[in-house]
Amino acid sequence: MAEYRPQRVDVVPTHGDWQPRNWLSDQGAVKAIDFGRFDFRPAVTDFCRLTVQQWQQAPSLEAAFLRGYGEDPRSQSVWRMNLLREAVGTAVWARFVGDEAFESQGHRMLHQALQNF
Repeated sequence: MAEYRPQRVDVVPTHGDWQPRNWLSDQGAVKAIDFGRFDFRPAVTDFCRLTVQQWQQAPSLEAAFLRGYGEDPRSQSVWRMNLLREAVGTAVWARFVGDEAFESQGHRMLHQALQNF
């Protein structure tokens, strides 16, 4: 981590909580809900929750998602830091609100994120 240097990244509109619980299927169309964490961020930030949840449970979903998404925006150095930031944020927020199960997920995410360094 000491070698990491911030670099210029493009920011795009991001959902902030991009995962299946915020997707509705309506007559073959997928619609997103709950834009409470919307902001302009690097596109990879919307991949973090999928990576630590759905894609770990069913790895084939990652390839399927990317086929529909288009070009994979993850670069190794930026991606590692985003996974780490998401892990710390998850564990801290869950601790703050007293959600022990989600805090445990944050700790698992932290362990996995540190393995990337």
